[in-house]
Amino acid sequence: MHRRRAFSLVELLVTIAVVALLVGLLLPAVQGARESARRSNCANHIRQLALATLGHESANRRLPAGYVSGTGPGPADPDTLDRPPGTGWGLLIAPYLEEGAFAQGYRADLGMASIANRPIVTASPAVFRCPSDGGPRDPFTVGGGDGSPHPSGALLGRSSYVGNAGHEEPWSGALVSWDGIANGPLYRNSWLRVSRVADGMAQTVLLGEHTQRNSQKAWAGTVAGAWCQPATAMSEPDAAATLVLVHSGPAQGEHDIIHPPNDPLAHVCQMIADHPQGVNVAFGDGGVRFVTETIDHDVWAAISSINGNEVVRGDAP
Repeated sequence: MHRRRAFSLVELLVTIAVVALLVGLLLPAVQGARESARRSNCANHIRQLALATLGHESANRRLPAGYVSGTGPGPADPDTLDRPPGTGWGLLIAPYLEEGAFAQGYRADLGMASIANRPIVTASPAVFRCPSDGGPRDPFTVGGGDGSPHPSGALLGRSSYVGNAGHEEPWSGALVSWDGIANGPLYRNSWLRVSRVADGMAQTVLLGEHTQRNSQKAWAGTVAGAWCQPATAMSEPDAAATLVLVHSGPAQGEHDIIHPPNDPLAHVCQMIADHPQGVNVAFGDGGVRFVTETIDHDVWAAISSINGNEVVRGDAP
């Protein structure tokens, strides 16, 4: 008679323990490799956006506006003086992203909230989404200050990327123009010439990240009188401009507070990503850097302004 060989109970338990240990050791490495690939893909997306922004400047001799607000007669939002159309920097650079169909189909005379423009502004171009962004991907209904739907009923497609408005909050107050106050490259009706970026394009943050897990962000633009709604209780709604723009601080009235990337208390108007330890940002020369959340606050403020005359080492971020 032949005795059948098999694992004993002890051997089986030891084998299971060894396999579990190996899986426990390998899983973080696999997850880290996947996140590294996603972060690299994200960097490629934001680089494309930055190069398209430079393409706009090359063709028009000026950078796109953060978003476009009409200046003629007619009703304006009393809190911000925003008016339609609300066309954002993302839609303005669409022709330079091989997304010309969006620009050609969009009617700026009707504005972002128009039903006729809905197929355009609710789209979700892949280049505007970070692969690591764990937030929702479907279009969102634009809301008012109390969170209820905006009277226009507007829907907007989401984005993981935002424009840098500089230190100040060029949406907090009823001003006709933010020229001379806003010190970032993108704000309402900014249309900056490169010559106004006194610190140099390579030293100035142009675009950065904002995860949909923190708040709503739109690629195509804003709606006058709307509010950007947070996705967490850590923040509060903010003006329509923050659907496409953020700021770094220090802003007047904030007691010299600077908001570094991935601040645990990040509001809807600051850069925050789903990457561990930092965010991808694009500089005005098209270069992309991963800026860590431990960056010196003064350095972060320096590279967020266009004309602070700061000297920042090339490897500072």
